[in-house]
Formats: sequence, structure tokens, C-alpha cells
Amino acid sequence: MHQLIRFSLAVFVCALLFSVSGQLNAQTKKLRQMENLSRGVVAVNQGGGKVFVSWRMFGTDDEKIAFNLYRETDGKPIKLNDKPIADVTFFVDEKADLNKTNNYFVRPVSGVKEQAASAKFVLNANSEARQYLSVPLQTPDKYAPNDASVGDLDGDGEYEIVVHQAGRGADNSRPGFTSEPILQAYKLNGTLLWTINLGKNIREGAHYTQFIVYDLDGDGRAEIACKTADGTTDGRGKIIGDKNADWRAPEGTFTEVHNPDGGERRQNITGKILSGPEFLTVFDGTTGAELATTKFVPARHPIKENPTGDELNEIWGDGYGNRVDRFLAGVAYLDGERPSLIMSRGYYTRTVVAAWDWRDKKLTNRWTFDSDSSEANRKFRGQGNHNLSVGDVDADGRDEIVFGAMVLDDNGKGLYSTGFGHGDALHLSDLDPTRPGLEVFDIQERFDDAGAHFRDARTGEILWKKPSIKAGEDGEGPGRGLSLDIDPRHQGFESWVFGAGISGLFNAKGEKITDKTPRSCNFGVFWDGDVLSELLDRNYIFKWNWKEEKLDTIFTAEGALSNNGTKATPALSADLFGDWREEVMLRSADNKELRIYTTTISTKHRFYTFMHDPQYRVSIAWQNVAYNQPPHTSFFIGEGMKTPPRAAIKTVQYRK
Repeated sequence: MHQLIRFSLAVFVCALLFSVSGQLNAQTKKLRQMENLSRGVVAVNQGGGKVFVSWRMFGTDDEKIAFNLYRETDGKPIKLNDKPIADVTFFVDEKADLNKTNNYFVRPVSGVKEQAASAKFVLNANSEARQYLSVPLQTPDKYAPNDASVGDLDGDGEYEIVVHQAGRGADNSRPGFTSEPILQAYKLNGTLLWTINLGKNIREGAHYTQFIVYDLDGDGRAEIACKTADGTTDGRGKIIGDKNADWRAPEGTFTEVHNPDGGERRQNITGKILSGPEFLTVFDGTTGAELATTKFVPARHPIKENPTGDELNEIWGDGYGNRVDRFLAGVAYLDGERPSLIMSRGYYTRTVVAAWDWRDKKLTNRWTFDSDSSEANRKFRGQGNHNLSVGDVDADGRDEIVFGAMVLDDNGKGLYSTGFGHGDALHLSDLDPTRPGLEVFDIQERFDDAGAHFRDARTGEILWKKPSIKAGEDGEGPGRGLSLDIDPRHQGFESWVFGAGISGLFNAKGEKITDKTPRSCNFGVFWDGDVLSELLDRNYIFKWNWKEEKLDTIFTAEGALSNNGTKATPALSADLFGDWREEVMLRSADNKELRIYTTTISTKHRFYTFMHDPQYRVSIAWQNVAYNQPPHTSFFIGEGMKTPPRAAIKTVQYRK
């Protein structure tokens, strides 16, 4: 009896200590700085006299928060709901006079008390029944809007758009002159805030022009950061570096690389930029003005500004500007509280990743990881993808950099390397909710026993892998890979790839569900109201019909186009406004506008905006980088999901 009492007391004390420890951890855990958003009210004329209205729930809201929705017509506001709306964040208004201008806004309700009104969404009189917001563009001649990003550039709580206007581009592996990359910032009503021309000494192409839009210093307004060079013109017309410098290799220029056996290789480098200074610049989000410029890390060569082909080959593996000019970028909360800028160079051979802090108007290098700086780091060579991801893989409150087949810890040291090598697609989330922590689904651009693999994000343990099979003497491994929850019969995400003999759809345990592979393998989007993901490809949204094992088209964006050739990706897909579901941003066929499509399908679910999940938010920051990948939350969203954890964030309000 006494033993039982002592045992029970011990269990009680342990439980108490665990509870207190958990409370202390929750109290001492750092909160991440996040932009102070408005309620993001949006109203869509559905036709037939119906208006679909939706709005944001914040990650900082009380779980019991409710909302009253108002329509203001002729200056008179009318509450549309009989009782506060507490289960969803949308409403269908069937009594609006659409011959008049209607302003919609919400008031949060805490208990019985209404809080301050949100910003108003204006639905103009006789507005067209259409499912997108049009953002008129001032697209330069012979350019087209390409990838985009968003940030609150002026601190008003609304997102602005930064769009990369792209002209003639060229892949790193090929010679040729390109257009000058242009960045433009727009408000959602089409007001052009500024234009930054990166100049002729920055090449145009998916692997060169990585730009990051984020509030890096926590002042409530987003900055823009990217690689610059001589002749870059900021948003106020100021020239960075030497405005007259032209570092492009002239027509008919060749580089030579001498082989150890005495032979040599000659490569055409016409139009490539393998000499001259390289910079990293932070620009003001409101004006586009240069705030700070420093040397880009790493340089092409540790000593020489104008290296020879042999010298480039020795460091990067070729002498014609292919591997040396592979850039990636991102944002990570390396201290668990404030965002840092991530810039990288190289992934086929040498890999260098640099972390930067923009604090108190100063740009400082936090750390630099170099795969070639030590023998211990050599195992991290050649592991990068055409993309990266960021998340807290070891649950210590600080972010890690998932750099393809390897991971860097928050302190800039290698966490682990699988050794599987380079790939084209990468997905990080709680892909298997039956296991603790996050998982990674990654594909390898080679023919081997790991054409695709599924691993523990924290340790790198390979949970399962699928071999790729070479169909002929030439070619590459899988070129696409996607991981989403599309089948409710299986717990967790389903994964599939295109190419190299890996056919079929696999569940989170690596078991083949069906031999039929969904023909869409580019992007995902939450659209129709359930917690399963839809597939986004070109200007179509598909639903995987798991009963008949086929794709059903549920939405077509008529007159709109995707970007990046066969990648067929949107300018951006993110939870930009309205409820928790995602918007799709596409360019119009004439390149004169961006169209932001939003769903008007009812849903029984209510989640806080995904933009208040830090992993999802930084996913939007890196979505435009190289081969675009869809964003993922840090928590599992899918069939059988639990309530998402409360967002560990603190919003930062801009004060003039």
C-alpha cells in the first residue's frame, strides 16, 4: 500500500514538473516578428445577385473570436448577420444592390463587445461578375510579368506586390545576351510605387535574379534585397557602382579550361558576366531607394575579381559560368525572433550559404557556410536543389535551412547531409502526422536508388526511397516531384514524381496507392473548402478524384497565363487576403495586368491566416526563387488533422 502511495506521488510530482516545465517553455519561447495585417476583407460579385465576402482570422486572435459583417451603401452601414459569425470567416450576401457601390467591413466581437472596424473593401457599382482582382501593370516594352512576391511595403496593413518583369533570358549553361532584369512595386489598385532596373551586369534567368521581399528589420515595413552590380538603378534613379561599366563578355568570346592530361576545352561565353564587382543591396520598400550595399558573399574567386576559366573551373567545376552563377535566396528566423536574409551561391559542387542581418540601418554578415572550407564540410558539396526551404526542423525555436539533400543548422553549421545530391523539387512540412516532427520529400536529378526519397527533417533518416530507372543512354532523373494530401483514405501526404521510371502515387509510408500518377505535378493550392489540397497547373485547378483515379478540373482562369515554360507556375500563390484559403496570381495574356483569383466556395473550416504561420510566411518569400515550389505550413493540414497550434508570433505595427 505504501509502495503504491509512493509510486502515485512520484507520478504526480513528475507530471507536475512536466506541466510546470511545459508552461515555462511556453512562456519563455521567443515570439517571431510578423507584419501587422489588416483583416483582408474581399468581396466578389458571383453573379445572380450574390456577393461572396471573406476575411482573415489572425494567428493572435482568441480562438473564440467572432465577427459582425457590415455592408455600407450610400453612407449607411447595415449589419448582415443575425448573430456574430464564430465558425467560419466568410458570408454570402444575397441582398446587395449591385447598381450601387457597396463597402464591406467586419468588426471582431470579443464576448458581447464589438472591436474596431476593419478597413473597407469597395465593390464598385455595376462591377463585373468575375472571380479575380485586377492589378493594372505598366509593363515595359518587350517584357512580361514573371514571378512575384508580396510584403507590406508602406506599413498600412495591406500587401503590395513586387513583380519581376522579365525580357529575354538565358540559362546558365548557354551563352547569349539577356535583357536587364526589372523589379516593380504595385499597390493592389495598380498604383506603381517604383521601378528598380538591375542593369546589364545582372543576367536575366531563373537562376540569377533572386529577390526577397520581407520586413527584415522589424519596423513594420518590408524591404527588398537582391544581388546587384555596376549600373543597377534604384527606385529613385540612383546608380549603384559604375554606371558606364559593361562586364558582359563580347560576342564571340571563348574561355579555355586546360585538362590535367594536357588537352583543353573551349566554351562560348558570349554575354556572360564572369568579371567585375558583385553587390548585395537592401532597398526601401516604399520608395525603392538603396538603403545599403555591400560585397556579395561569396565572390566568384577568393582573390581575383577577373578569374580565368581555369580558376573558375578549379573552384566551381566548370570555367564557363554555369555552376558559379547558381543563386538561391530565402528568409529564416535564425535567432527565433527576428528574420535574417539568406543568400547562396552554387549547389552542383561547391556550396556557399551566407546569412545577413538588416538591423538599425546596418547590413552585417551573421555567418557564412562554405562546403569547401574544411574537410568536415566536404560532405555538404553538391547537395543543393534549384530551390530551398526553411523551417524549424529540430524544434528548438530557430529555423534551419533545408538546402536540398542537406540541412544547415541555425548557427550556420552543417546539421546533416544525405549525400544524395542535386534535385529539382523539395517539400518540407509535417508530411506524416503519425510521426513526430517534420519530414522532407525530395527528388534527385540522377539515375540511382534514390530518385525520390522521404526523410526525417531533423535527423536525415531515410524513411523510404524509390529508385529511378534510366530509359536510354542520355537524359536526367525525375524533373518534377510533388507532395500533398489529396487522398482521404491515407494518413498524411501523398507523393509522386514525373520521369525516370518512378510511376504511381505513394502514401506517407512509401506504399504505392495506385499505378496511376496524377498528370499534374507542379503546384498545390487550397481552394474548394475541404482540407485536402487541390492541384494548380498552368491556369487550371484540379481535384484528384481518388475514387476514379483521375483529375477533375474545378476552375479555369480564362485569359490568364502561367510562367516559366513547362514549370507552368503562377506569378505567386499564397493566402493573400480573405479566409485561410489561397489566392492564385497569374498574368493576363496581354501582360497588362496581374489577376489575383480567389475562391467563392463555401467551407466549414476556420483557420487563422496561413501568413501567420512563420514557416508558411517565409515560404512565400522564397517561392519566386529559381524553380518555384508551393508553400507548406509547419503543421499538418489534411484529412484527420488536429487544430493548428497557436501562432508563436508578435505583430509589428509601423509608426511613422
